[in-house]
Amino acid sequence: MNRISVLVVDDEQTLREFISRNLQKRNYETHVAANGLEALAIFQANIIDPVIMDLMMPRMDGIETIRLIRQSALTPIIVLSALSEEQHKVQALNQGADDYLTKPFGVDELLARVNAVMRRAKWGDAQHHREQLVYGEIVVDRARHQVTVRGRPIELTPTEFNLLLYFMEHASKVLRHETILRSIWGPEYGQEAEYLRVYIGRLRQKIELDPAKPRHLLTERGIGYSFEP
Repeated sequence: MNRISVLVVDDEQTLREFISRNLQKRNYETHVAANGLEALAIFQANIIDPVIMDLMMPRMDGIETIRLIRQSALTPIIVLSALSEEQHKVQALNQGADDYLTKPFGVDELLARVNAVMRRAKWGDAQHHREQLVYGEIVVDRARHQVTVRGRPIELTPTEFNLLLYFMEHASKVLRHETILRSIWGPEYGQEAEYLRVYIGRLRQKIELDPAKPRHLLTERGIGYSFEP
């Protein structure tokens, strides 16, 4: 079985080496970069499974690096940053990050996040019933990881795909914030409401005729969300 290959991007050498060393001890293959430009060069030359990336770096920061990666790849990205304000989390998630871990952090917590993004990348593959879900103009082909809306294919990240699939599997049910987070992001989650706000907003932009007046992905105030077919 191939080892999971992780790209660690941080301008602080001691932290880069610390993360890389702990991942290698657990049989991960690692690549390291000190800034966004180095990260892009390594990313383009190697098969990378998840990326762990700082935001504040010289030459090219993490936000710009995430944006450029997302132009060509759906690889899971975990942001690792000392910036703890919600606005920074939302900005990173809006650019395509899958998770956000604030420094300082514990090794076990970081490893749990890596395992969680890798689970999400394979989540749709683990569902064996009903290879295709069709609700009106929305068609999800589970086997091909493809989604079409009103006959037009749309591109979703693994997290977006899994979230839409989860809603369609539970159509017309009101789903609590905590339930959605634990089902899609993993059992380690439950309080990251900003994740849902960002990802629901991104899905609405891709599947709704009028994202400001959604017909399918509805907000249930104070509770969570629901999907109406």
